[in-house]
Amino acid sequence: MGGSVNKCDCQAINQELAEKVKSEMKDDGCFSLLLAFLKLISDDTRIKIMYALSKSELCVNDLAVILDMTKSAISHQLKLLKVSGQVKSRKEGKFVYYSMNNEHVFEIMENALIHVKYQK
Repeated sequence: MGGSVNKCDCQAINQELAEKVKSEMKDDGCFSLLLAFLKLISDDTRIKIMYALSKSELCVNDLAVILDMTKSAISHQLKLLKVSGQVKSRKEGKFVYYSMNNEHVFEIMENALIHVKYQK
């Protein structure tokens, strides 16, 4: 088969600028990680769980009440968030409490909410 379909087949209009921006581009691995993160938070339930956890440490029961969902549904999404490293947990008695692992994720969410507010 032939060459890659992703190869450029034209000349830059501003070669110097194109080279400068190209040198500042992140590598594909970085963009792959970003895409995986965005896919993770693109789920309606997960984004709500993350938002709630950015406000306070909560157990599954509390999250189920807040989001009006079953404990099973909440637990399933928490497992994905925990495996991805976005959420951490601690056990206290018979309950497991969850919290955000990184404060900067809340900042990303807040900035995104500001962005969509002004897109209207």
